[in-house]
Amino acid sequence: MTLKLNTTLCLTILCISIGLSQNNMDNPELKKLYIEDQADRKTEKADWKLISERDSLRRKRVYELLDSDKVKTANDYSNAAMIFQHGKDSIAFGMAVKLIKKAVSLDTTKSKWLLAAAIDRELMSRDQPQIYGTQFVRKGKKDSWQLYKMDPTKISDEERIAHKVETLAQLKERVKLLNKKPISEVLETEISIEEFIQFCRREKTQKEESKYNLTEVAINNYGYELMKKDKNKEALALFRLNVELYPNAFNTYDSLGECLLKLDKTEEGLSAYKKSLALNPENKNAEKVMKRLKKSGTKY
Repeated sequence: MTLKLNTTLCLTILCISIGLSQNNMDNPELKKLYIEDQADRKTEKADWKLISERDSLRRKRVYELLDSDKVKTANDYSNAAMIFQHGKDSIAFGMAVKLIKKAVSLDTTKSKWLLAAAIDRELMSRDQPQIYGTQFVRKGKKDSWQLYKMDPTKISDEERIAHKVETLAQLKERVKLLNKKPISEVLETEISIEEFIQFCRREKTQKEESKYNLTEVAINNYGYELMKKDKNKEALALFRLNVELYPNAFNTYDSLGECLLKLDKTEEGLSAYKKSLALNPENKNAEKVMKRLKKSGTKY
């Protein structure tokens, strides 16, 4: 009798454990829908009419999953929110807000920026001013970017920062950057990488602000574009330039280190990662790379 009772109890506990485990599992179909949603937007020559049709089918399917109680975890709600974020009306954007709020309530580490963006888009869809400042618009490809109309009194800068959104002053700078010419325009004029570096140095030292985007991030991103094309030596020259122009930015050294290691310049690469970690002790990537190098026998 005791044995039977214990067996039954164990089976009950096991069933409860399995049920809890299943409730904590992300819905694989929702993850797949999210991946498809993102992939559509990374296509070089996107057919937006076709993408719009697929977006509509994805939203329909998410509604079905919600109705059948198959949206459980924070990741599920976040994935679903992103699908509705790419809707076209206030109903879809309202759903995005509702879903990302649920995701954040289940996991406070979830993207609060997405919540801010969803709220701003929902307001835009009703022709209301945004409140966080995540949305930028322009009438045509040749027109200037502008911050969509905004009510700056609803949200404080402190709350913007908490939602990973720029302050009002930073948003003004963002608009300026959006309207600057990309550095790719200079490089596409068939000048050498050495000539481009000299050009950047001149632009950074002149009194007038450059009309090109020569920020740390812009130079860094183009360096990675060159690496993707296996132009590692040219990329290295750009990363070295970035360190020169932005000597106190930890990420410039991190990228420099990555490129140096790819070119088998291990000692220099390690030195760059050390510098990056010194500038930002929280740089987990540099820490990870240095541990890997130490494990492989590299001395430092």
